[in-house]
Amino acid sequence: MTSPTTSQNPITSLLVANRGEIAVRIFRTARALGLATVAVHSDPDADALHVRSADAAVRLPGAAPGDTYLRAGLLIEAARAAGADAVHPGYGFLSENADFARRVRDAGLTWVGPPPEAIEAMASKTRAKDLMRAAGVPLLEPVDPAAAAAADLPLLLKAAAGGGGRGMRVVRDLDSLKESLDAARAEALSAFGDDEVFAEPYVERGRHVEVQVLADAHGTVWALGTRDCSLQRRHQKVIEEAPAPGLPEALRERLHGAAVAAARAVSYRGAGTVEFLVGADGRPYFLEMNTRLQVEHPVTEAVFGLDLVALQLRIAEGAALPPTPPRPAGHAVEARLYAEDPARDWRPQTGVLHTLEVPGQVRVDTGFTAGDTVGIHYDPMLAKVVAHAPTRAEAVRLLADALSRARIHGLTTNRELLVRSLRHPEFTAGRLDTGFYERHLDALVEAAPAPRLSVLAAALAEAAPAPGAPLAARLGGWRNLRSQPQSRRYTVAGAEYEARYAPVDEPGVRVLAATPEAVTLEVGGVRRVFHVKRNSNTAGVREVYVDSVLGAHTLVPVPRFPDPQDRTEPGSLLAPMPGTVVRVAEGLAPGSAVTAGQPLLWLEAMKMEHRILAPASGTLTALHAVTGRQVEFGALLAVVQEAQEEPQS
Repeated sequence: MTSPTTSQNPITSLLVANRGEIAVRIFRTARALGLATVAVHSDPDADALHVRSADAAVRLPGAAPGDTYLRAGLLIEAARAAGADAVHPGYGFLSENADFARRVRDAGLTWVGPPPEAIEAMASKTRAKDLMRAAGVPLLEPVDPAAAAAADLPLLLKAAAGGGGRGMRVVRDLDSLKESLDAARAEALSAFGDDEVFAEPYVERGRHVEVQVLADAHGTVWALGTRDCSLQRRHQKVIEEAPAPGLPEALRERLHGAAVAAARAVSYRGAGTVEFLVGADGRPYFLEMNTRLQVEHPVTEAVFGLDLVALQLRIAEGAALPPTPPRPAGHAVEARLYAEDPARDWRPQTGVLHTLEVPGQVRVDTGFTAGDTVGIHYDPMLAKVVAHAPTRAEAVRLLADALSRARIHGLTTNRELLVRSLRHPEFTAGRLDTGFYERHLDALVEAAPAPRLSVLAAALAEAAPAPGAPLAARLGGWRNLRSQPQSRRYTVAGAEYEARYAPVDEPGVRVLAATPEAVTLEVGGVRRVFHVKRNSNTAGVREVYVDSVLGAHTLVPVPRFPDPQDRTEPGSLLAPMPGTVVRVAEGLAPGSAVTAGQPLLWLEAMKMEHRILAPASGTLTALHAVTGRQVEFGALLAVVQEAQEEPQS
């Protein structure tokens, strides 16, 4: 790896003002450099992996980010208490907060990030665009929402202080512009404390392409290639890769030049990312500059053979970069594995992660191990999985294979969506744009029928005696009606299946071995192994997990515990997840008339807002949701009495 020249302000102990996988990842590099490490943690994170990975940890009392990881004063006190002499902000939380950067420096600590002035310059997207226009960086001109006409549509509304898709809305008709503006402002205010929203033309089928930059205090700025981040849900990235495939060399050079100009315009130092939208006509437009390390930085590290965190630390120490970066080699693809259900409006999942095992020659950055709990307060990302290979086709194939073979138990995840996305003809051909999931989501999340062999394997494993079981159990026990077939029933994704296993009611299937953990079947001369594991989910429902080359399936033995919806009167709206009520529709009160599909209130869980819609047209007869109140899964939020049709005369 290319190394900077000698440091002038050596760091000895590093506090990471963050949590989860990014804190674990930074600690890994810090340890390799011989630095002492300090973690901070909220109360729910007291036993989190990032805490277990550090040499020392300091408690931040509370649970919500606003009480813990967003408290600059507490973080600086933690650094002093633990004897840290440097602070790395990671990404998210206070990583792009200029005031926090200043306070760290004023406390006599080394700030592992860009100058506060650079953060401030890029903090507002509207002000950043003015700077970029002056620097000659191509960009989309804003549209005044008050003067918008049909010819300006579609429009993209964006929070000026935002990021991560919060406060974003696509407007396709003028009638919905005011409502979308109000919703975007409310979400921006809730997420960033600033309700400024601006509008710009929405580029259909554009590509989200970014350039990694790295700059020192001695005038050197590197442009470390391009990344494509077009596959997004709710304006948040899902799959990223480097280099961005299919870009003409002239466009690539233009993007590199624009990124370097952007960095120089604000006297940037450290790692940053300049993001562009590339239209279908190949024209690039500046979106924003992220003045921090990006979630997707591992793909750039893989292609350039660099450790960006190590370089951040050395630049913070005052070291100079070599004049030119190393040459890139190969292709890298990253997939973000989330605890969420894409088929149910990307609903985040909470509970115990019983198993997380990803095989193959891939890099896995995670903040969880088996047995950890995924809570309601933070982002639901479980891991980033990265494959690097000489060609794009090989990297995509490696990543899809590793994810398909992964064993992930206890929570619904987007794993199947990732595998299907990576194997989709448009993706494998490199035909990428931000509308990918709008076009293909229904097909990508369609539930596949559980293979009969996986159901049979679950039944055989459950019937198999444990090692050392008594002789009667190993012989199957005594039955009055020995010829009576034995069977078990399961539900998989709402569908019910039955497996007869004594005798096996599957033609051409031989049972070669069966234990509670693994079943080996021979079908048509082909031997397959099915791995089986059992646990109870957060709601106390027993689940059976079956993993094989045929896929991964979660089976629930019948009878199962009833869902909360099954125990309520029609029209009851229950919390689909634990979260906080952040907004109730204006003027909504018992007695209000509502229409089917009307948003009644908004829940925030794991950094995302979720609308609770009226299930039918009728009258709101009860409203239990209160803005600011935290609710548990299944809590009664409201009741809508459906309007009765007038009888025909």
